[in-house]
Amino acid sequence: MKERIGIVTGGGDCPGLNAVIYAVVKAADRRGWETLGIYSGFDGLLSPVQARPLDYREMDGLLYLGGTVLGTSNKGRFTAKIGHGETKAIDPAVLAEAKRNFDALGLRALVVLGGDGSLSIGLQCMEAGIPIVGVPKTIDNDIVGTSVTFGFDSAVSFATDAIDRLRTHAQSHSRVMVVEMMGRYAGWIAAHAGIAGGASVVLIPEIPFSYESVVKKILEREAEGKHFTMVVVAEGARLKGGDFITQGGSPEANREARLGGVSFIVADEIAKRTGKETRATVLGHLQRGGVPTTLDRLLCTRFGASAVRLIDEQKYGHMVALKEPDIIDFPISEGVSKLRTVPTDGDLIRTGRALGISWGD
Repeated sequence: MKERIGIVTGGGDCPGLNAVIYAVVKAADRRGWETLGIYSGFDGLLSPVQARPLDYREMDGLLYLGGTVLGTSNKGRFTAKIGHGETKAIDPAVLAEAKRNFDALGLRALVVLGGDGSLSIGLQCMEAGIPIVGVPKTIDNDIVGTSVTFGFDSAVSFATDAIDRLRTHAQSHSRVMVVEMMGRYAGWIAAHAGIAGGASVVLIPEIPFSYESVVKKILEREAEGKHFTMVVVAEGARLKGGDFITQGGSPEANREARLGGVSFIVADEIAKRTGKETRATVLGHLQRGGVPTTLDRLLCTRFGASAVRLIDEQKYGHMVALKEPDIIDFPISEGVSKLRTVPTDGDLIRTGRALGISWGD
């Protein structure tokens, strides 16, 4: 019987998941191993088990296909993060059932593709006796230990294109356009897309903002004869002394809070204070869809091949990570110990200030 490994995708979807699956399956086959895909997230390890062998000859079409052919979930019996990122222990009976089924499938190890929530689930599976290696996935780019996560570049590319499109509309109508982007508690997408898209105001969670600062920038542009303004807002942006804006009121008991809606509040306040016609646009899940960029495809392929190498070296409990110019391994426990946020005194923020961008402070 061939050596057999499993692969599972958890949490939110993003471009590049299929590209990692492609690389894992092909790299494993080169070693004479078989790869089993676990379907519908970690719940696929519970009875009735949802898994099937992945044929390497069917993988070529996955390199440029968005989403995940294995399906994913960010709720259910496997939940390690709730509220605003608080850690939650998974029911030991659930973990024990997963371990029994893992053993019954004859798996050597499990490759976990996910962000801090899914990797935290993976760690708890590891403690229950399931050897895992991780592949850091999130458009939020908030995993410690890697300079970038896959899915991020694709999300930024789309967000920048959206700014470009909305700019022509704003300029035509002399409007203020407020564009809301994902990222949860980290402002990487908003900061990168805001600078690349030439926004005049960028509001991120790391720098609490004031309306006085935002309005000041808009009025400065008016005085210069520029009668439109692009404002980029991360979904986790908040007023000085304020709280995060969530959808649907209080967070659901067994899942993380759903951030979003701050752009409408900001747009209304700008309109009141400036008299300018102001509109809000939420990019939302559009940032998670579509094909991965070239950068993400290459990163995913490198990550997937390296994950198989970690299994071969029995470096369980580690994840692959990019430390230019190499792919290294990094302890998952350290990777999920805190969020990787935008340094407020770093080059990204300094570059924005040098260009005259207001960060709302």
